[in-house]
Amino acid sequence: MYKVMALDVGTKRIGIALSDFLLMLAQGHSYISRKPEDKALEAIYKIAKENHVEKIVVGLPLNMDGTKGFQAQDCEEFASKIQGYEIIFEDERLTSDSAEENLRAKKIDFKKDKGLVDIESACIILEQYISRKK
Repeated sequence: MYKVMALDVGTKRIGIALSDFLLMLAQGHSYISRKPEDKALEAIYKIAKENHVEKIVVGLPLNMDGTKGFQAQDCEEFASKIQGYEIIFEDERLTSDSAEENLRAKKIDFKKDKGLVDIESACIILEQYISRKK
């Protein structure tokens, strides 16, 4: 049995979410600083190992017309550095907006801690992947 990890890779932070062993639920885990990249990768490997992760879903921020822009290419480049795990890309258009709406609905103030939006975005990315797999 294994879990799936989702990453919302931004220029400053990376939001992380994990599935349960049944691949039914997504739960926010944490966020880490993107820089320095070697430390970010080290943290991802540590979390993955501790949680029995075999697959990593990386949010791909496509343009609204479905094309890849700079940010999507940046995410792909970062993901290419993750070794030893199956990497799956998931379209993450508008997840930040949805994440902010979800946090507002839960009455969570994210203005001072934008990492909360990154974690929620990672949850949405993972939920989309889980729904698509069913």
